[in-house]
Amino acid sequence: MARGGKGPRGESFGGVHAVAAVLRHAPQRVRRLQLVAGTLEPALAGLQEQARGYGIPVERVARDKLDHQHPGFQHQGVIAHCTPRAQLDEKALVTRVRDGLDLVLVLDGVTDPHNLGACLRTADAAGAGALVTPRHHSAALTPAAIKVASGAAETVPVVAVGNLARTLAGLKEAGMWIVGLDGAAGEDLYAVDLRPPTAIVMGAEGEGLRRLTREACDHRVAIPMRGTVESLNVSVATGVTLFEVVRQRNA
Repeated sequence: MARGGKGPRGESFGGVHAVAAVLRHAPQRVRRLQLVAGTLEPALAGLQEQARGYGIPVERVARDKLDHQHPGFQHQGVIAHCTPRAQLDEKALVTRVRDGLDLVLVLDGVTDPHNLGACLRTADAAGAGALVTPRHHSAALTPAAIKVASGAAETVPVVAVGNLARTLAGLKEAGMWIVGLDGAAGEDLYAVDLRPPTAIVMGAEGEGLRRLTREACDHRVAIPMRGTVESLNVSVATGVTLFEVVRQRNA
């Protein structure tokens, strides 16, 4: 695939951390590695050694050719061509919750792949077991999102669902509290008990949570704002909220 991304036979993506993560967690998915020609910096040399250790073909490509094959793609000198990642569906997610998964991140209408990638990275750091998005009108797991996720795309499954309100109802039935971030909410984030199994729901910047999503929430909470700005970037707000969950559970 010339531009990277998903295709009928798999996906391609670049970035040192993203490629290192797939080699570490799912080397069987990597069909071929492309590395920039010339003397390799230590990080890229390490990726080449790992790939060869797994028997993965490594192709050395001139940088201008690599740039031409993947225009606008910040590959950092390495591209991994992979088979499709395993998909986790709504039913399997609910089963995992019943089996003990206790933290899920839900993004309602977040359309920027960079925000998706940043939220994935934070979800991994906070120990969330999955990230849920609507199948439509949401960012997909593009090469840009995978690169920003810095490896978390290999550790946190992204579950794309057709009906988000139905999925939230299923998570609730499986034993999760549904907590939505809403700048207009009367409840304070820091006043809500986040120790039980919880799905944290973040809305799109500007639009916030959709009506059916708001109605599915057990709590709608706001992050206290002390300055003049009205809201935080969704990935920043996600970090604040998920690590409040971590703080409470570690207290």
